[in-house]
Amino acid sequence: MTNKRILLATVLALAALGYWAWGPRAPEAEVAAGEQDEAHGEEHAEGQPDSTVIILKDAKSWPDPGLPKSELIERIEEAVRKVPGNNYEFTQPIQMRFNELIAGVRSDVAVKVYGDDFEAMGRTAGAIMRALQGVAGAADVKVEQTSGLPFLEIKLDRPAIARYGLNVSDVLDVVAIAIGGREAGLVFQGDRRFDILVRLPDDLRGDLPALENLPILLPAEGGAAAERQALPHSRPRHIPLKEVATLQLTDGPNQISRENGKRRVVVQANVRGRDIGSFVEEVQAKIDAQVRLPAGYWLEWGGQFKNLEEATARLLVVVPACFFAIFVLLFTALGSVMQALLVFSGVPLALTGGILALWMRGMPFSISAAVGFIALSGIAVLNGLVMISSINGRVREGDEPHRAVFEGALQRLRPVLMTALVASLGFVPMALSHGAGAEVQKPLATVVIGGLFTATILTLLVIPALYHRCSLATEVTSKEEP
Repeated sequence: MTNKRILLATVLALAALGYWAWGPRAPEAEVAAGEQDEAHGEEHAEGQPDSTVIILKDAKSWPDPGLPKSELIERIEEAVRKVPGNNYEFTQPIQMRFNELIAGVRSDVAVKVYGDDFEAMGRTAGAIMRALQGVAGAADVKVEQTSGLPFLEIKLDRPAIARYGLNVSDVLDVVAIAIGGREAGLVFQGDRRFDILVRLPDDLRGDLPALENLPILLPAEGGAAAERQALPHSRPRHIPLKEVATLQLTDGPNQISRENGKRRVVVQANVRGRDIGSFVEEVQAKIDAQVRLPAGYWLEWGGQFKNLEEATARLLVVVPACFFAIFVLLFTALGSVMQALLVFSGVPLALTGGILALWMRGMPFSISAAVGFIALSGIAVLNGLVMISSINGRVREGDEPHRAVFEGALQRLRPVLMTALVASLGFVPMALSHGAGAEVQKPLATVVIGGLFTATILTLLVIPALYHRCSLATEVTSKEEP
């Protein structure tokens, strides 16, 4: 019956997805193919996992080519939510494999509960799951399936076993043979051989009353000698299993996961519509307020959030080091700390434009956006250096500071505009793409395009004005000196 229920649920789920894919509600889908897998290592494991791969048509052939992927996933959720008793997770194959290989889980965010008592860990994981479900942006929230595997629990009545002259092994052997089977011989087929296994039929192995009535053969009166002298046609003396044992079906763990030698239960969630960093901060605050960990239990965070933390930690070291190296090179080239700082003044306004562009497009901050900010900073520094070098050249030729600033800025107007225009146009296809890898390309391109707009304004207007102001201040200082 269990296998039939699982098969029925799988068929219903695949039917729902198939109807979604080919029905009038999903003209974006081209193919929906599903497969059902078996849990490895246990033939009676509950809840076989099944997966459905949906191949989409080219976005150009969609009724709405600009339909976001998040809305498409919401349509799928509406179709499969009607099938009860199943948990669904929506992801992409490469993304899922990347998360699993790097962080050990298949979701964006994972909360790992460590401890000793499996029941206490399950209660804690359930409380964390409820906290996650109340956070905006949480999707596919679930607890790692660790229970639900049926166990046949046999409680032996040792006094009754002794009264009948039996041993504990006699009783347990009967149960083991009936359920698990025992080898009774070999069958040869050419060079191959197969074991002959004797056990109860499948319909009786799951029938508790039938198991309770398994016959337990009693030893003959008078010991082994009397048993050997018994007539072949004499009726053997036996009792049902329920006379010496109590049988009941209980639910137990279907797996016990360990990490670093400690038991572990994982609560997983994907993040949609917001950045992972702010999502985890809100979740951590909710867990601290709503979940109380027992003594000796602790939490660890995993998934893409762990990768984000590691990448952020590396960037906090690499980016300042790179900026310092660039500043040293600028000081060496320009020979002035003030002018080096003027060149660096283009970075903040460039970053402001990138942040504004992300906000206008509703994109969260990510590692790809951080890479875009780094590239944007380099372009801003380059344009500022070109502008300062041009003005310095005019000053060396004998022009007054005011005229040198005006002529130098005018001379570099076209190169700066061309640099910004070429770079921006080159990133436009990435910013508007909807194909594979668009989730990574869009934030980077958006940051660069938005930042170049403000950085160009700064380079053409603000840097010359600051240069002129600093030149006037330097002249006044030099006149005041005796």
